Amino acid sequence: MTADSTVKLKKENGRKPIGKRKYEDKLFRLQLELVKLQGWIKREKLKIVVVFEGRDAAGKGGVIKRITQFLNPRICRVVALPVPTEREKTQWYFQRYCAHLPAAGEIALFDRSWYNRAGVERVMNFCTNEEYTEFLRSCPEFETMLQRSGITLIKYWFSVSDDEQEKRFRSRLNEPHKRWKLSPMDMESRTRWIEYSKAKDTMFQYTDTPQSPWYVVNADSKRLARLNCIRHFLSLIEYDDITPSPVEFAQRKDSRDYVRPPFSTQTLVPNYYE
Repeated sequence: MTADSTVKLKKENGRKPIGKRKYEDKLFRLQLELVKLQGWIKREKLKIVVVFEGRDAAGKGGVIKRITQFLNPRICRVVALPVPTEREKTQWYFQRYCAHLPAAGEIALFDRSWYNRAGVERVMNFCTNEEYTEFLRSCPEFETMLQRSGITLIKYWFSVSDDEQEKRFRSRLNEPHKRWKLSPMDMESRTRWIEYSKAKDTMFQYTDTPQSPWYVVNADSKRLARLNCIRHFLSLIEYDDITPSPVEFAQRKDSRDYVRPPFSTQTLVPNYYE
């Protein structure tokens, strides 16, 4: 982050609610910095992987949406994999994630990742004890390999309280446009809070390393979590502002010889709203 940007992007203090106008202003300035970072990553051919993990309804998807809002999807991709197929279940566990790693000049944002094995698969008994133990042993080695290959790996854990998670689950029931987010797995997770907590603690014990640390985001306030996470992400990568200078549009060529076909010859979308 540039010195000027650091001055502008002062850290939010405390957890008191932040007003919508103030939040949107700070968010937009952070998003402008993300655009600058994108240009730098493309020019310098950096390879960035950001892993977003945490409890259901912790706000991972929300911060990912705000990060990608003004970025080029060809440079910044979101990786949100479905349940593995029968074929994928027979592969080396990390294999299907490797296919989505970034090439030079790209950012890959993992909305959940290989850490499924240490979380939902462990709690719901979707993997064997041997598979789980092997994951804890091999995951740090896998991440070391990624970093040695030139990938910058950043891991965020979104932490949300029991009461706040329950509040968000219930709000999804009352809002039809969010109800699709409530899967049977989400409902089951409500009854296994302690099991998930223990699984997370064990996961941190093995994978929160000096070379690849977990950065914990206090996510009880969605707005503050988004601002704090994005600002922290920007602080981890040194970049310069290489925003192109404004360009002058060339004058259009004379088009008097062109006759536009009448709308009556085309299949138009009806004007439902006028």
